[in-house]
Amino acid sequence: MKNEKNMKITRISRELQCEGAITKYYKDTVVLPDGKTEIYDFVGHNGAAAAVGVLPDGRLIMVRQYRNALDRFTLEIPAGGLNLGEPTIDAAARELEEETGYRCGRIGKLITIRTTVAFCNEKIDIYLATELTKTAQHLDEDEFVNIEPHTVEELEAMIYDGTIEDGKTVAAILAYKNKYLQ
Repeated sequence: MKNEKNMKITRISRELQCEGAITKYYKDTVVLPDGKTEIYDFVGHNGAAAAVGVLPDGRLIMVRQYRNALDRFTLEIPAGGLNLGEPTIDAAARELEEETGYRCGRIGKLITIRTTVAFCNEKIDIYLATELTKTAQHLDEDEFVNIEPHTVEELEAMIYDGTIEDGKTVAAILAYKNKYLQ
């Protein structure tokens, strides 16, 4: 592999093509190290936060919700986008309570992921939330979420049998298991 320092790539333009509710789609024009010009797709995202909520019995609190991109329901950790200027730790705690109806007494950073580095800058900070207290769900108007507590063993089996495919959820469960249960 060539030395990265000698691999200069320069973006010469970024043109907004379309703006959605949570993303913006751009066409980037870049100059490659060999001098050729190339067009890249780029999806801009404001970022998100997620929480691995651990119940007193050790089960993880999961949410089952419809995902339009897959046209089906998925099992995931609670997560959501950031409000303007909101720290990710606050967003993770907020999303946990809004989606599951559990408030955390303790929360700390578990892992950060970049979901699709080939064309999107989405960054998700994932937190470990413990000392959970039952409150009430506060769902958005377009959210229909069912709560499902599962053991780590059950969730790991669902990862390997293809039931759980969501990247943030896979990374979070395996990071939690490797960091705290090994």
